[in-house]
Amino acid sequence: MAPVAWPKDPNYFGITFSQTMAESIGLDWQKTYLAMLDELQVKNVRIPVYFDVVEPGDGKFDFSDYDFMLKAGAERKVKFILTLGRRAPRWPECHAPAWLAKYNKADADAKIETLLTTIVERYKNNPEIIAWQVENEPLLNTFGECPPSDVTFLAKEANLVRSLDKRPVIITGSGELSSWKQEGQIGDFFGTTMYRVVWNKYFGYFRYIWPPAFYRLKAKLAGIDPSRAIIIELQAEPWVPNGNLSNFPEVEAKESFSPEQFKANIDYAVRVNFHQVYLWGVEYWYLEAQRGNNSYWDLAKTLFK
Repeated sequence: MAPVAWPKDPNYFGITFSQTMAESIGLDWQKTYLAMLDELQVKNVRIPVYFDVVEPGDGKFDFSDYDFMLKAGAERKVKFILTLGRRAPRWPECHAPAWLAKYNKADADAKIETLLTTIVERYKNNPEIIAWQVENEPLLNTFGECPPSDVTFLAKEANLVRSLDKRPVIITGSGELSSWKQEGQIGDFFGTTMYRVVWNKYFGYFRYIWPPAFYRLKAKLAGIDPSRAIIIELQAEPWVPNGNLSNFPEVEAKESFSPEQFKANIDYAVRVNFHQVYLWGVEYWYLEAQRGNNSYWDLAKTLFK
């Protein structure tokens, strides 16, 4: 299949940035974040607001990381999606602080509602925020270290955020492991993950064979108009079965990701023709650049300039 032209609209491509991911692979997260903004010139960023980072003690909040990111982004005219709740991007998927374990489900849910309210009230006057994502793949029970999903509470969370601010609520689901029907009904926008080469303990590395039309058909069957569908997590880093990206052997990394696969994944996502595409892996691109491999970083520059 011949390559497709990549959109030049600066609002089409975005990036997910995780400060905890950057730290976990040995990077200075602030330096990485500013390089992303200044060198790549990305203008759309999704930021997970981690429960255990923002509320390290019960009722004791620390917004310093997020104040820094939003301020730096606003100065550069960046637009943000903030991910709120217990479940947020990056392993172990649920990022609840240790103190939450002392509460039963009803009381823990109440604490999550307080968390959502506190974050939205703090940032709802920030014009650079364009949407709130409530939880991350919240109905996916086959991946992550999380309590069982609760669609009733998810709808309650979404309605709570709507009651606090007029900006749209995004609900996300797995590209391959969800029908999208429930998520699409709850959210104003729907966000899907999109992985091309993955790994499991039964088959090792394998490639999904679905054509781009597979995702458009899923959206149609779920009643989701493509204009309100986002590829919220496009694979743009290796799949790591064990360890982390800082010590992952290059020869194995290429089993699931390479500069050629990077281009192919972008081509594929563009063919799906949803509203926007947010790439997943900027921390890895920067790590590789620090090691002398600029191929991913330089390719990313062509997307945003």
